[in-house]
Amino acid sequence: MAHSHSHHGHDHAHGPGHAHSHGPATPHPAQPAPWSILRMTLLSRLGAALVVSAGLWAVVLLAMR
Repeated sequence: MAHSHSHHGHDHAHGPGHAHSHGPATPHPAQPAPWSILRMTLLSRLGAALVVSAGLWAVVLLAMR
C-alpha cells in the first residue's frame, strides 16, 4: 500500500518496500490526539471502567464454564 505526503514543498511517494525515515532535524510535527482519557469527565471515566470491568468478568466467567 503506497502513500504520499509533502515536506517543505516537495513530495515523497513511498512504495511498500521503501522505509519511511526522516533525519532528526526534520521530524514530523506533533499531531493532536483524537481521543484522550484525560479529557473525559469523571462520570465518563467511571462508566468506561465499569464497561471494561464487566467485559473482563464476562471473559472470566466464560473461561470458568
